[in-house]
Order: sequence, then structure tokens, then C-alpha cells
Amino acid sequence: MSLTLYYHPLASFCHKVLIALYENGTAFDKRIINLGDAADRAELESIWPLCKFPVLRDHAHVRDVPETSVIIEYLDRHYPGAAPMIPAEWDDALEVRLWDRFFDNYVQGPMQTIVDAHLTGLSCDQTRERTKLKTAYKMIEKRMATRGWMCGERFSLADCAAAPALFYASTLVPFPEEYHHLHSYFERLVTRPSVRQVLEEAKPYFSMYPFVQDIPERFL
Repeated sequence: MSLTLYYHPLASFCHKVLIALYENGTAFDKRIINLGDAADRAELESIWPLCKFPVLRDHAHVRDVPETSVIIEYLDRHYPGAAPMIPAEWDDALEVRLWDRFFDNYVQGPMQTIVDAHLTGLSCDQTRERTKLKTAYKMIEKRMATRGWMCGERFSLADCAAAPALFYASTLVPFPEEYHHLHSYFERLVTRPSVRQVLEEAKPYFSMYPFVQDIPERFL
């Protein structure tokens, strides 16, 4: 197999890359990394010294590719499938990249800050992070009133980023009941086969998530 993904099935950023791989049926090997295991940690660190996953190893091109958005763009370029994650037209591609960054920075970011604080036992005011999530939800609600997917009618990199970000964020700050467009978008995401497969594979690990009690029963 030419590609190996170093990842963990519970990690939200790993979900983002897995969704892109499953969307196009890209063949790859899986290497689950347990950061609590010294040997696993050393293996990942030898590939990417910052010791963050996911990392994609391309054996054919003798190249290691870190960072989720870069990995997905790399796959689009070197292992293209029937459903490109980045549009060919420059303006459309820019829009996709913008909303990809939106979900990584303003949904995943605050969500992970809250989770990390819980895991490390830090008692800090999380009002700012929760406010960011509420602001992000409001922006998504407005945007999704006029489109099927985040950047139009085609599933893209932006939706790969949206699915895990919204899945975990909603366990911390539930979507407002009146945000019908956000709720509908979330349902389209979690019922898409690629996303459903990722969540199914994560299911055995959900007990490790500190807010597992807030994951809806249908996903457990």
C-alpha cells in the first residue's frame, strides 16, 4: 500500500482526513497511534517532531505530509478521486479554504480548549470559548439557509472540517433549537456514508471522551 495514515480513531482532526479518504475510496493503511504509549509516541515523533496526528506517509513519493488541510490537498493532487475536495476554479477554491479554516480555528479550536481544560484539571473561565462557538453557530445558520453544503452543492474540504468540529462541539454547546438550517446541515453531515463510517469506527473509543455522556445515544 502506498499510503499510511498515522492517526487515532477518536481524534477530531483525524476524522477530517478520514472523511476525505473515504469520500474517494482511497486505499491506505492505518497506523493507530496511542500517545500514552512510549513506543507509539516515539514513532510518531520520528515522523513529525511536533508529535501531532494525523500524518500521512506516502511511500511511493517518499514523503511525510502533516496537517489536515495540507494532507487533503495533497491527496487531491497526487491521489485524485471522483470527488475532488478542492474546486479547480480559484475563487471557489478560496471559499472552500476559508471555511475550512473557519471550522478548524473557530469551532475545533474553542472545543479543544474546553476539552483540554477538563482533561488537565484546569479550572478556568470558558465563557470566551463558549461564546466563540455560539457566534460560529450563528454564522453557519445564516450561511446554510441558501446552500446544501458549506460551499455550494458539492461536498468539499470545508465539509470534511465541519463534520467532526460540529459533532464534538455540539456535546459542549448544543445547537440552538431555532437554528433549523444548522440542524439540517448537521444531519446531512452525519448521515453521509463517509462521515457515518468514521463515527462508527470511533464508537469503541467514545468512552475515552470526557463528555461522552453528552454524545447522543444514536452515535453510541
